[in-house]
Amino acid sequence: MPYAEKEKALTGSETTDYYSRSLQRSKIARMVDRERRNIIKAHEMPWEDSPQGRIKHMVNEEMNTREHCIDVYQQFLAPNGRSGKHRHLTEEVLYILEGRGYDLHWDIRFDCQNEYIWDWTTEPQKYEWEEGDFVYVPPYVIHQHFNADSEHPARFVSVTSRIIKAMGFDWFDQLEPAPEWEGGK
Repeated sequence: MPYAEKEKALTGSETTDYYSRSLQRSKIARMVDRERRNIIKAHEMPWEDSPQGRIKHMVNEEMNTREHCIDVYQQFLAPNGRSGKHRHLTEEVLYILEGRGYDLHWDIRFDCQNEYIWDWTTEPQKYEWEEGDFVYVPPYVIHQHFNADSEHPARFVSVTSRIIKAMGFDWFDQLEPAPEWEGGK
């Protein structure tokens, strides 16, 4: 039957105003966006002692900024310190502001040729970094950051995309907390 799909497609009598409501929501969102902040001063950026460690939020979805796509924070690692061990579905980029250290990355092993297998390598890859370096962490790779200096702190900027959350993939796992978090907090 050459018209079977057409006959099915043209059936039904229910109506809606989805498109019109989308236009209205878009108009309201643009008006609200004008009220959001373009600049966050350093003294307005909140600190957090978290399972990831000591961080200072620069841009976060809860900070009422005009930025809608990324979250940015500074991570602080004490001498010989480390972050929490974690993974998230979005990629992460780091820019090292001061110090020297390394990352451990447990890459994903994925295979669906004969059966569906999705797990992580048992041995991590080590990536050394220092002030001025850029570090890339692929999506959903288990990773952890380490300060290799026993006398000086390390500090870097972390940037992740929050778009993936809006798509319904808010997958984040804190696999091991930072040492200072383990102290009963």
